[in-house]
Amino acid sequence: MTDEPNDETASQNPYESHEADVSSPSKDPSRSKDLSAASPRKPLVPPLWVWIVVAFTVAMIMVMRVRDVGGDHAIVNILTLILGFLAYCTLALWFLFFSGYSGMFRVGCCVAVVASVTAFFTMFRIGHVSGELIPTFRSRWAPPIDALLETASEVGNADGVDLATTTEKDFPQWLGTHRNGTVSDLKLERDWDRHPPELLWRQPIGAGWSGFVAVNGFALTMEQRGEEELVTCYEIATGKLRWGHGEANRHHTILGGTGPRSTPVIHEGYVYTLGPSGSFLCLDGATGKMLWHDNILERYHVPPGEDRRAVAWGRSNSPLIVDDLVVVPVGGPEAGPRVSLAAFNRVTGELVWEAGDRQVSFASPTLAAIGDQQMIVSVNEDTVSGHAPQTGDVLWEIAWKGSSVGEANVSQATLLSDGRLLLSKGYSTGAALWQLSAEANGNISATKVWDKRTVLKTKLTNHVIRQGFAYGLSDGIAECIAIDTGKKQWKKGRYGHGQVLLVDDVLVIQAESGEVVMVEATPDRFHEVAKFVAIEGKTWNTPCLYGDLLLVRNAEEAACYRLPTVD
Repeated sequence: MTDEPNDETASQNPYESHEADVSSPSKDPSRSKDLSAASPRKPLVPPLWVWIVVAFTVAMIMVMRVRDVGGDHAIVNILTLILGFLAYCTLALWFLFFSGYSGMFRVGCCVAVVASVTAFFTMFRIGHVSGELIPTFRSRWAPPIDALLETASEVGNADGVDLATTTEKDFPQWLGTHRNGTVSDLKLERDWDRHPPELLWRQPIGAGWSGFVAVNGFALTMEQRGEEELVTCYEIATGKLRWGHGEANRHHTILGGTGPRSTPVIHEGYVYTLGPSGSFLCLDGATGKMLWHDNILERYHVPPGEDRRAVAWGRSNSPLIVDDLVVVPVGGPEAGPRVSLAAFNRVTGELVWEAGDRQVSFASPTLAAIGDQQMIVSVNEDTVSGHAPQTGDVLWEIAWKGSSVGEANVSQATLLSDGRLLLSKGYSTGAALWQLSAEANGNISATKVWDKRTVLKTKLTNHVIRQGFAYGLSDGIAECIAIDTGKKQWKKGRYGHGQVLLVDDVLVIQAESGEVVMVEATPDRFHEVAKFVAIEGKTWNTPCLYGDLLLVRNAEEAACYRLPTVD
């Protein structure tokens, strides 16, 4: 009799059962179905397409930064941020939705990143932004540096201040006597190693980008101290604050910073100022007391919030004195009407004339002439115009691309006596030369001579002119071009978005970093003669030269140096 294995015996043999399972998976249809339906395990390392995207963005960043050695680093920094964010998002999306890490780990990493970023911006805020859009962070609980200073009324003493007496040394308005950034009667010693500049004083100052002006041993500027917007008068020899006039206002933007932007003008003992929010003042230079007051925004019915949208970084135009008038740019409300310039009686403050129909830029009006014909040259938001001084009549107008909320016109126009008009600006616009010609009927025609996007990209500064050549900081790099042709002679030496004065045959450059640098004003070659650290921190303010005394400042400190001279 043959023994047949029963089901119970077979089930009790684990080896036989295991062997059958392995050798014949088809005998168990349900198990075969489970194995075929199992999904492959997700990778822990990003796939090739992720690395391609990351490598492409990194390569694009490297190419941009290498090719843009002489360009506007602000644009490159923005594009670098965008491309870097794209690479980060690509890795983050893969990690969150396609990686093989556990759900708890992915969610935990996401929460940690969000919490870290939130914590950082809870504890810190952007203190200021450089001309190349690089932010500096400050503690949210730290008070503004300007709020730590005493108010001018607490420390000022106006006894003996005399701004009505003038001297040959005076630097009475922005960019000097003729508003062209030139001092011609001073010969500077070039060896600052053997004959270093002498520090007379260095001290804290309120916030703002106003420059100094100087008359008869006294220097004036505008600054922010806490909630007070001030016009201040200092004794040049000692740095002692002699008087201050304050108004309750605090202008601030993240990109533009805090405080006044324009520079006062001193004329026959009077001081004229224009604040970033439109406050227009005439002060007694001896005491700082207000003689008359106007407000451009109120007069022309411009809501403050609307003005900040239209003139993004605050009004920075310095008033211009023309005979018995004081002239300021105006602009107007979004819906209009707009006024390019307005002239007021400088003694009484009465409105005398209005002219033009353009929004304001960040440049200031200047007085120039073609032959014997005087005119006020105004760089507006998107045009440049010439006006009759006594009536404001528009004599000529040319298009000059710009927007006071973006590609701003900041640089001054230079009108030479032969009718050549040199324009320059940053934001990849460059420079242009126009020829203005007086016609027999009294009109003035304008013909473009050349236009070059690659030269004199003076973003936050101005050019100066010497012997047929123009010099300036082109996207932060010192540059010389021939005025006749626009040909670049040289471009070298990165000083950031600082300021330039032409002193006889040298350029005195106030670097954005606070250094003061001397460079030869010659088209033959770039030659940095000397330099020293005058102040520290972001410096956009224009320097002032009162004789051999150099006055410099930024939003935190000011200093006065005696520069060595030669006979």
